[in-house]
Amino acid sequence: MHRSGHAVAARRRRLRPRSRRTLTSVLRYAVGDATLPEGDGPKVIVHVCNDVGGWGAGFVLALSRRWPEPQQHFEDWYARRAAAVDPPFALGQVQFVAVGDDLWVANLIGQRDIVARDGVPPVRYDAIEEGLRRVAAFAAEHDATVHMPRIGAGLAGGDWAKIEAVITRALAHASVTVYDLPAKASR
Repeated sequence: MHRSGHAVAARRRRLRPRSRRTLTSVLRYAVGDATLPEGDGPKVIVHVCNDVGGWGAGFVLALSRRWPEPQQHFEDWYARRAAAVDPPFALGQVQFVAVGDDLWVANLIGQRDIVARDGVPPVRYDAIEEGLRRVAAFAAEHDATVHMPRIGAGLAGGDWAKIEAVITRALAHASVTVYDLPAKASR
């Protein structure tokens, strides 16, 4: 073989991935309460927040009944939005709030305002995806599973099929459980 042929073959071998790693996301649906995540080990409960500081409808009511910290931290985060806070209060950002040993609530800002404007619902798919990538990194760092209601598909007005695709992409290497309340599951 010509010398340049060896170089090309060697370069091709180097460019191939060493392993054919596939998406390992496990997206599972369960009937139950997302504030009582199933399984052992560290867990992150994800929900979608708006970017106007509103907290008072939807899944956040269940969170607040169980733990005051997610609401307190979210409202404080919003109040300090003009300051140089880390993370900044903006679409796509996530605030992780410890609510127990190896249990966190992820306040993910993935909703623009709280009402539809000119027929456009508040959900922002790109912000949810960006935030879920942050959740993926946090979950990997803490060896945690991810739990959520059907985020972005309730008050935010999102299309669940689109959100499910976002979850599958952004949390490609995480174990994810999506919870439906018993009344909704029977529909």
